Formats: sequence, C-alpha cells, structure tokens
Amino acid sequence: MKHRRIPKRRAALAGAGIAALVAAGITFQTANASTDTPDVALKNLSVAKAGNLASALHKDLGADAAGSYYDAKAKHLVVNVLSEDAAQAVEAAGAKARVVQNSLAALKSARTTLKDDATIPGTSWATDPATNKVVVTADRTVKGADWQQLNKVVDGLGAKAELRRSQGEFKPFIAGGDAITGSGGRCSLGFNVVKDGQPYFITAGHCTEAISTWSDSSGQVIGTNEQSSFPDNDFGLVKYTADVSHPSEVNLYNGSAQQITGAADATVGMQVTRSGSTTQVHDGTVTGLDATVNYGNGDIVNGLIQTDVCAEPGDSGGSLFSGDKAIGLTSGGSGDCTSGGETFFQPVTEALSTFGAEIG
Repeated sequence: MKHRRIPKRRAALAGAGIAALVAAGITFQTANASTDTPDVALKNLSVAKAGNLASALHKDLGADAAGSYYDAKAKHLVVNVLSEDAAQAVEAAGAKARVVQNSLAALKSARTTLKDDATIPGTSWATDPATNKVVVTADRTVKGADWQQLNKVVDGLGAKAELRRSQGEFKPFIAGGDAITGSGGRCSLGFNVVKDGQPYFITAGHCTEAISTWSDSSGQVIGTNEQSSFPDNDFGLVKYTADVSHPSEVNLYNGSAQQITGAADATVGMQVTRSGSTTQVHDGTVTGLDATVNYGNGDIVNGLIQTDVCAEPGDSGGSLFSGDKAIGLTSGGSGDCTSGGETFFQPVTEALSTFGAEIG
C-alpha cells in the first residue's frame, strides 16, 4: 500500500541531563564561587566528550564533586569541587576546577525545603552550577502572602538559594502546534519512535491527558493514546493507527528537515534548537537541569530541562534537539518569541525509558 507522508510541520519544537551533571542548573552570573583555578592544560571538548569526562570525574571524586557544566564558547568542562585536592584531580584530567562553598547534598536539602515550604503556583527552581546555588524563579502571578512566604523560605536558605522574578507567567503551552489536533485542542508531535517493532510518536503529557485521539493537519485521524503521564512528568505515547509515513526528522521551516538518529541527555551550556508551528525555528542554550515547575493551575512537574529558547502557545509537545539528537518535549514556560522568557522541556531519554521505546 502506498504510504502518505505527514507534513513535516508536525515535528514542532520544544523543551535531562547527563547523570554526572546532577548539580547543573541555570547559568547566570558567577557568584558564590570561592576560587577559580587557573586554566591548566584544558581540553577542548565536544558536549558528548565533556559529559563522559564529567561522569568519570564525579564518580572518582564522590562527595567532593559539586556539579559541573559545559562552557560552549570555550569548549571546556567546568567542574565544581569542595577541596584543593579535588581541584588538582580535575585539572589533571583536562577540565577547569572551581572550589565552591555548597555541596550537592546541601543544595539537595535546599530543594527539599522549597518543596516542603514553598510549593506555590507560579514558581520554579533549579540547581545552578555557575552560582553554586538553587535559583528560585517566581512569575508575575506570585503576589501578596505567597510572595512573602517565598521570600521568607529563600532567605532562610542563606547562601544556598537565590530568588529571581520573571515578568511572564508559567503555564503549559497546550494551545497548539501545527501537527496534531483532537477534541478541539492542538499540540505538536515531538518525535517518531518505535516500540516492539511498531510505530508511535511522543508528545507532551498535558496534551495526552486532555486529548485521546489525534489527527494530522488535514484532519485525518492518525493515532490514539497508548500511555500518558502528567503531572510530575510531562510525556505521552501515541500509537499510529493510520497507514502514513513516519520519518525520524524535525521540520526546519525552510523546505528541509533535520534527521534525528537517536536521543541524548541535555547538559547545561548545550546549544539546542526548537521547532514549532507557532513560532517556527529558534535556537538557544540549556540553562538548567532537574527543574521543578509549579504551573499556575496547580500542576507540578519535576525533572525538566530549562532553556532560554523562546516558545509560545501552540508549541506544546514539540521537539527540542541538538544536531541529530532528540533532547526534549516542550512542556511550558513564560514569555514569548518577542521578549523572551524561560522555557521548560520534558527530557526525551526519560520518556523513552518509561515507554520502552527508541527513536525511529
């Protein structure tokens, strides 16, 4: 039977991390770093090689490692440590060492305090390796008693946390995308995948929680939900029910597409691209990992990738990628593609592991 190709517009853009970069987070100005060691025989590394080196160093250093991130401009791995001995080991391996104040355990404890005492709609937090703090962000809806409570909790964390204000409003981008529609709603297809030899696609969980049967832009029904997870996670799996082509690619909105050959974890500093039918193609940088977002409707999602890539309603579920690797699915955020903002993405690797699927 002849296969009909779904328009490549369906692969829209998005929003995990190398396990070693556990403490990676939002890359704002450097603060709270007590010592920057001199650059000694630093290695120029790709993101992938930096991740491998970070993994090995974190394993060897144990509790003396306090997070790491990738300096994309210099192509260096930066590793936070708690002692001069650990710094020497990092330098000997070809990475840049920074002696910092807060351990990973201390930052994890701060995140637990925030979860227990400051789970307020319109807030998010992620560990930032550049500042060696947990950066807490409140959107414009956080006011009055909630704002006072948030300030009190963050102040109580001292040098372990910092509070920032966003001019936007954190919300899922459920309004759209070009590719897939159903039950009066519209989202974006993230990536085509294969499970047990059968074709599926993945998209945002807040989309599959609301819509169970999906059509392409022509109105033809193409798939039905297989699995869905939202809140806490934000991913959904849809099984193709129509005899259509399902290439592993993302629309670049210039008459071409980016082939996707596999999935990869995000690292702080990674250059990424988002493609969506509402805002088309935009580039940016991964600024945080393991982010928690308290959307204004009370839904809480954990373990997200944070970026400075813009997005707008209509991009939900779409693709975040780096080169030929799938990175994330658009969850939500604040701002737009005129003024910018913070954007959050569900890690693809976690979704694939949960579903027992692979890019294909």
